Amino acid sequence: MTLVLGIETSCDETALAVLQDRQVLAEAMASQVAAHALFGGVVPELASREHLRCLGPLLDGLLAQAGVALADLDAVAVARGPGLLGSLLVGVSLAKGLALASGAALVGVNHLEAHLLAPALDADIPFPALGLLVSGGHTQLALMRSATDFEVIGRTLDDAAGEAFDKAAKSLNLPYPGGKVMDDLAGLAEPDPGLFPRAYVANDNLDFSFSGLKTALAQYVAAHPILRLPVLADPASMNPASLPEDLARVCASYNLAVAETLRIKVERALDRAPVRGQVRGLVAAGGVAANSMLRRTLAGVAERRGLPLLLPPPRLCTDNGVMVALAGRFLFEAGLTHGQDLEAIPRGRAVPRDFLPVVRA
Repeated sequence: MTLVLGIETSCDETALAVLQDRQVLAEAMASQVAAHALFGGVVPELASREHLRCLGPLLDGLLAQAGVALADLDAVAVARGPGLLGSLLVGVSLAKGLALASGAALVGVNHLEAHLLAPALDADIPFPALGLLVSGGHTQLALMRSATDFEVIGRTLDDAAGEAFDKAAKSLNLPYPGGKVMDDLAGLAEPDPGLFPRAYVANDNLDFSFSGLKTALAQYVAAHPILRLPVLADPASMNPASLPEDLARVCASYNLAVAETLRIKVERALDRAPVRGQVRGLVAAGGVAANSMLRRTLAGVAERRGLPLLLPPPRLCTDNGVMVALAGRFLFEAGLTHGQDLEAIPRGRAVPRDFLPVVRA
């Protein structure tokens, strides 16, 4: 049995988990939502300082809860990127120290691949599969040939789906993080399919761009300023009954536009090489994979195509230590590890596959 510690600090969630094979022995997380809500988005310097403050106490509690010691670990897996560089460095530095202290193998994990592997905690992914990653910073399509072999076939050109939700919510003065709030409000109304465009689909590629959709909403709000809420001192005090009647319809229509845009690109990928006729499953993961409209839309695609749809539970859609530990376990058992020269990789740079062979005692 393989015992792995997972460390996730790529953005604003400080998360740890201990996995024994696929059994979660313990997990811990410190959320920074309240700290960043004041600014309407993540402040990188604040995020890295919060990781530094929280990791020590979280680790002590995690190991006690799991009933394991550092010396018991087979591997220490850490999200090495992409993400905020300062935040990544905090987690990578801790992982290096723990690997040295315990004798465990050090495994640097691609944060995006870890998201796509999250459904494997509860069910085997039928490889090869088509993976759709939808998060705050990235929207990608990947051909998943195995748990350690990914080929990106479509990527974000500017605003990712999650970023488009957060910026739209900010235009409406909805509380941060706005994507979840927009999804909740969307459930109160029927969408208008013609209100917002399907962004960047009048082409022949598999890439994504949500900047045009974000602009369309900003223009609509500018023309209908009653939709813009007053800034709330306490976001939890927002009363849906007091909101403008059209706000829920706008949120539902925006939700539909994002989900339909993603559907179009997913179906396009399924119809062309190297995916066509090759994949045995459809995987979706990342923070936006918790969106109710998107989950229903992808379920329809999977049913029409005769493919199983694998989605992580909502708690594993956001950044978490479990997915990093699970991805690290797959890499370790495939004989792929790193040395103490492991680098953190910021957003905008490709994460290299610079693995070393596992050295077993």
